[in-house]
Amino acid sequence: MPKIDPKKADELLNTLSKKLNVPPQTLKKQLEEGKFDAALNSMGKAESEKFNMIVKNPKLMEKFISTPQAQALYKKLTGGK
Repeated sequence: MPKIDPKKADELLNTLSKKLNVPPQTLKKQLEEGKFDAALNSMGKAESEKFNMIVKNPKLMEKFISTPQAQALYKKLTGGK
């Protein structure tokens, strides 16, 4: 799994927190605890089921984050940094 620079991770967290309208620390705590309530609440049922399937399977997660779409989303959310 690719390593993410902590600074870039913070930038991504801040961007996601704005998009989800959730304070960054709340979002970070949920993610560290393996909870994805903020993200799931902003998705439809089918999307949230797919999301849960991916995050609960390390191999699927690794495959997901290595896709060009995920890399492009990361770049978009972090302003291309």
